Amino acid sequence: MKKLTTVLALYIATFFANAQQAPEAVPDKDLNAYLFVYFAGKDAGNANHEAVRYAISPDGYHYYALNSNLPVLDSKVISTTGGVRDPHILRGKDGKTFYMACTDMVAAKGWDSNRAMVLLKSTDLINWTSTVINIQTTYPGNADLKRVWAPQTIYDEKAGKYMVYFSMKHGDGPDTIYYAYANKDFTALEAAPKPLFIPKNGKACIDGDIIEKDGVFNLFYKTETETPGIKVATTTDLTSGHWKEFPEYLQQTKDAVEGAGVFKLNHSDEYILMYDVYKSGKYQFTKSTCLQHFTAIDNEVTMDFHPRHGTILPITRSELKGLIAKWGKPAAYPQINNNPVLEGFYADPEILYSNKTGKYYIYPTSDGFDNWGGYYFKTFSSDNLKDWKDEGVILDLKKDVSWAKANAWAPCIVEKKIKGKYKYFYYFTGAKKIGVAVSDNPTGPFLDSGKALIDFKPEGITRGQEIDPDVFTDPKSGKTYLYWGNSYMAVAELNDDMVSIKKETLKTLNIDKTFREGTYVIYRKGTYYFMWSEDDTRSPNYKVRYGTAKSPTGPITIAENNIVIQADKEQGIYGTGHHSVVQVPGKDEWYIVYHRFPYPNGQDMGPSAGYHREVCIDKLEFDKNGNILQVKPTLQGVSLEKK
Repeated sequence: MKKLTTVLALYIATFFANAQQAPEAVPDKDLNAYLFVYFAGKDAGNANHEAVRYAISPDGYHYYALNSNLPVLDSKVISTTGGVRDPHILRGKDGKTFYMACTDMVAAKGWDSNRAMVLLKSTDLINWTSTVINIQTTYPGNADLKRVWAPQTIYDEKAGKYMVYFSMKHGDGPDTIYYAYANKDFTALEAAPKPLFIPKNGKACIDGDIIEKDGVFNLFYKTETETPGIKVATTTDLTSGHWKEFPEYLQQTKDAVEGAGVFKLNHSDEYILMYDVYKSGKYQFTKSTCLQHFTAIDNEVTMDFHPRHGTILPITRSELKGLIAKWGKPAAYPQINNNPVLEGFYADPEILYSNKTGKYYIYPTSDGFDNWGGYYFKTFSSDNLKDWKDEGVILDLKKDVSWAKANAWAPCIVEKKIKGKYKYFYYFTGAKKIGVAVSDNPTGPFLDSGKALIDFKPEGITRGQEIDPDVFTDPKSGKTYLYWGNSYMAVAELNDDMVSIKKETLKTLNIDKTFREGTYVIYRKGTYYFMWSEDDTRSPNYKVRYGTAKSPTGPITIAENNIVIQADKEQGIYGTGHHSVVQVPGKDEWYIVYHRFPYPNGQDMGPSAGYHREVCIDKLEFDKNGNILQVKPTLQGVSLEKK
């Protein structure tokens, strides 16, 4: 029995050691801006002031109204009263669905005039579906219900559902915070509301806002006692009813406050607690790392509008661009960086310009898996090298490939016109072997050939791995070559079928000791440029070097100053390597696509930075003698406008 237990324990340990951690839905590195969702006071200069409005911020401190501070949703369409207040927004667990909840209310009709809330759902922050939930008419036992205020949403991991929580007042009783779980479509509540939090003193509380930190749920709420203000209570189980109440008031002002909202600053361990100083027509922001003690930061925060009770959501650059495309960029909003060009963790980018579609495509390694454990490939398309569309998975080793199930790495692709029709040959690494899949379109679907193309070492090679393919068609001869290898560079001509090599042409090329992997070949003005990556991808000093040749099979001449791109410590950019290059059609204009450590904290991640990489683009230039000028990696990136 002891032996069996030991074997079982060893099996479990091995299983977890080999388990691959999937990338998070939205990495913190990609949250580079903020969306403030709010309603306006009577001084907004608009009759429909009780409506959802948007503002954006690059840093969490400076906010700029979108749409000239006018509503982005029509309250008369989404509500029963003609107005909505207290909008709360949440990013869903999948990272791409957004949930909003609002009070269905017009204050001019009285504080005891509303019985409903509005639930909204979106996938782009622009187009929303909505449903009104009237608590009084939907659930029996609410005949004396006077008001339903400030609904908010949180995902309850334990229940696997989205919880909606809000305050309600019945008859002469106090306002109390209730909850109910939303249905799958976020269009209704599954059951009648139940009490979530009742202060030990039994007195009223409203405007609850819950944020989880280190397994503890922190509920910020407004007391309605003789000394109203904002307090916090904590629990480790949302629906247990066991809350630890803290006696201190958290607001840093003597003015009346309400509508507490908490959010975490991007790329930081600091949190902002903000609240509506409603009688003064302003907001106050405070900062903390512990969610217990806060310091006012009034002098650091600016807004070009006057919000009422709202919430702030960290957003990605693509989400920010979508909002700006819809409502315009505020004049004072700062420049938006374009690097990284892909959100999420991706590496080893291959870029293609398709003559068939007139678009650019990036084919990367799907990164973010522990120890390079990814198993699928995606592609992204663009017509300006700046804005990239996720075209989805084009090849899944587990589903589409019989001979390899893991280690989906470093693909490359070539477009060929065969018998008048475009075909796409996609070479990829799987299980440390090289395969090929074929499609009629750059976005797939791709059909695997059924076997590995390269699963052997060239003669005389005893080191390295059979990975990192690069495909190149010689514009002079029309022949197409496949390059590959880690610790060695091999080349062989491909047969006309593009799925097999002419083994008699196989050779290895002599490179100096800087060669590690990631071969890439281009042709310009009579010269063949061979590029490769030096060092380990986990190293902050990972870089690209080059040599030149008069033929696609060498020999290669290596110049003394041959760095193409390397880290820039002053900017905090590290691990720049494993690249590809694209030429703008018809122009002597070139761009390098490469991966780097995740910005801004990649250098602090240790070895895991080497499989949590991100893809960037910068301009590649040559001097008058044809030498590659060293590229300075940038945060700004490039912008090639649509033709």
